Amino acid sequence: MLKVAILDDYQNVSQQFVDLEKLSGKYEFKIFSEPFANEDDAIEQLSDFEALLIMRERTPITKNLIENLSKLKFIITSGLRNRSIDLDATKKRKIIVSGTESNIHPTPELTWTLILGLARNLKEEMDNMYQGYWQTTVGVELKGKILGLIGLGRVGSQVAKIGKAFGMQVIAWSENLNLDTCKELDVLPCSKEDLIKDSDFLSIHVQGGERYKNCITLKEMDKMKKTAFLINTSRGPIVNEDDLIIALSTNEIAGAGLDVFEKEPLPENSKLRFLPNALLTPHLGYVTAENYSIYYTQMIEALEACVDGKPIRVIE
Repeated sequence: MLKVAILDDYQNVSQQFVDLEKLSGKYEFKIFSEPFANEDDAIEQLSDFEALLIMRERTPITKNLIENLSKLKFIITSGLRNRSIDLDATKKRKIIVSGTESNIHPTPELTWTLILGLARNLKEEMDNMYQGYWQTTVGVELKGKILGLIGLGRVGSQVAKIGKAFGMQVIAWSENLNLDTCKELDVLPCSKEDLIKDSDFLSIHVQGGERYKNCITLKEMDKMKKTAFLINTSRGPIVNEDDLIIALSTNEIAGAGLDVFEKEPLPENSKLRFLPNALLTPHLGYVTAENYSIYYTQMIEALEACVDGKPIRVIE
């Protein structure tokens, strides 16, 4: 039987979406619900597996990991893009990498959860409410404010549409900004400098990678309005986390809403966890029942296709 590892099932819900018992005569599954301590731990625990079913970028599939998993034949990831997989290394080993479809709208929805939470000081108000207090802060309205977007792709465009519905002025910048999309959505293109300086809410919607690593540092945050909020539901390393902690601690900016972090899961002792003006969620952007149903169903479909020698949704 093919040995299959289902990685990063943090909520222990994979079997709610696929019936692994029906496949037990063909595959031997093992579910991993906790992150690996380190890469050596991952190598030790995964050495006997021929297929990995992985959830987004929770466990980096590095060149070193791939080279040390001698039995590995297939990697099936949720989504059709996964920057944590070293595709050069998989190609060298002739390991087939396959993906799944994914709903795009959960991330814009969570982005607006964070924006609204920041605007109305929900973290502080909810904490105070449970301690017996009543109306301890004064929030701000969205209407008339400037929403600045780094990136106007599939996610950024959805965020822009909602911003316009709230009566916000929407501006955008990225290194490959599509001016036709700006015109279509009534979004004002601008320079990075103007975006940083003018935004009341600055939200990040570009892919990770070296191009945008440390795109927002203390240098940029010093130029933001002191009343401005920073929102990141894209990739953690786009914002320099140490610099962000300084900016929040010194009130250089009003607050930040973060769903992604430089290291995930976020360490228990991270200073971000203790900042009153940091609204944090544990990378929930894609975590919905609807997405999980697509992910796990299509992971099994892709696994079966790989085993049959007819791989689908191949990622190269």
